[in-house]
Amino acid sequence: MTYDVVAVRKHFPALAEGAAHFDGPGGSQVPDVVAEAVAGTLTAGIANRGTVTAAERRATGVVEDARQAVADLLGGDPRGVVFGRSMTQLTYDFARTLGKNWGPGDEIVVSRLDHDANVRPWVQAASAAGATLVWVAPDPESTELSVKTLTSSLTSRTRLVAVTGASNLVGTRPDLPAIAAAVHDAGALFYVDGVHLTPHAPVDVAALGADFYVCSPYKFLGPHLGALIAAPSLLETLRPDKLLPSTDEVPERFELGTLPYELLAGTTAAVDFLAGLVPGTGDRRSRLVTSMTALEAYEESLRARLEAGLSGLVTMHSRAARRTPTLLFSVPGVPGQVVYAELGKRGVNAPAGTFYAIECSRALGLGDTGGVRAGLAPYNDISDVDRLVAAVADIAG
Repeated sequence: MTYDVVAVRKHFPALAEGAAHFDGPGGSQVPDVVAEAVAGTLTAGIANRGTVTAAERRATGVVEDARQAVADLLGGDPRGVVFGRSMTQLTYDFARTLGKNWGPGDEIVVSRLDHDANVRPWVQAASAAGATLVWVAPDPESTELSVKTLTSSLTSRTRLVAVTGASNLVGTRPDLPAIAAAVHDAGALFYVDGVHLTPHAPVDVAALGADFYVCSPYKFLGPHLGALIAAPSLLETLRPDKLLPSTDEVPERFELGTLPYELLAGTTAAVDFLAGLVPGTGDRRSRLVTSMTALEAYEESLRARLEAGLSGLVTMHSRAARRTPTLLFSVPGVPGQVVYAELGKRGVNAPAGTFYAIECSRALGLGDTGGVRAGLAPYNDISDVDRLVAAVADIAG
């Protein structure tokens, strides 16, 4: 199917301000239907979940709809969808819960390719349990995370491996199925940070081999929220800290306090919007696969145009063979924060820094400075790309 970016852009009121947004990896712009869903839920009669009153039933429906929407997006079971304040909060919660069963001699593997939200919770949980932390790092030249490098770090004492689905800094997409197979052969669990992968490609958690897969709706056109998916049978084995009166049912036992119903409604609307990016038939899951496949191809074409335009103007730090449409670069002789500011003056939003991927930046030789990041999103078009290239050329002098 042809990807109609003109039709897509009409749903984003923020674009009327005139900026070219390349800041999607930090949080995407929001379509009108998502804002309407949030507002509609806030202004409707709502209550704590239940079945007696209309307000209670509405709240229950909002939660159930959101679980099904996320399950459809990720190819999993809605009974295994857990919502939280953010990916960071969810990962800390699960690290503390899983860490209760670790002890001296156990090994936890973390990656220097990752955002710190999929590093520090495991580092700290391992330390609290007296477990051994094992680091794996991307190749500084290719920015690839080698399957061989990672699997060579596994032993019979490995309890969990945490790896990103795609680097939010340089876009690298590790071979998750191959890593998962090795992790499971070692008898360990596989925790995947899908925050940066989910907005750019169709996701099937079973095919990826993830035991836990976590993402953030505000990166795929939704509101600020976190979502985790796992097999309900796996969640049943975990005992998180919780309030005494709160339910022990899965997945609710992992959700602390009342859920933000308006944000859940916005999440469902975002998933529905993604399912309709290109015309299609069938159930929502099949339409999502069709739409996300088309989006992936569209964004890849824009990435190729952007890279070609920036060639010779910048030092490119995103070099993996397989990656998301996210480019980290430096303009020779111009500090990244200066480039960021100058781009902003020209109506181009492309920030600079390490974006919380501090271990990745250091492993690639970029220290605590990082670079300028340009990330594509469903609403970007050729004119945005050309504006960025022209602005960089002007700044580069």
